[in-house]
Amino acid sequence: MKIKNKGGYTLFSTEENILQEALNMFFSSIEKHRTENVIFDISENLNITPKEFLLFLEIASAKKENGTSFVIITGSLDIDALPEEINVVPTLQEAEDILEMENIERELGF
Repeated sequence: MKIKNKGGYTLFSTEENILQEALNMFFSSIEKHRTENVIFDISENLNITPKEFLLFLEIASAKKENGTSFVIITGSLDIDALPEEINVVPTLQEAEDILEMENIERELGF
């Protein structure tokens, strides 16, 4: 797992080929970044199902309550099959755009 502070957000990237290892490393590290915007880039080598994405609902809710954002990058999934509460996009640029839009919404009081 690579963790990089990108100025405005923290980027988590997986290098693991086993989903459970990647999730364990992510969940053990995320608590340290609870007051930051977070992007989680899931490796294309990992097979993750829509049901497994439900594991991220709690983090997405906690981030929203803290006034921060959480976005997942993955290109290997039908985004329409996922809950709306979880921001899932196929590229880093789109993830950064989501963070920017949510920051603007918070500034406007939405």
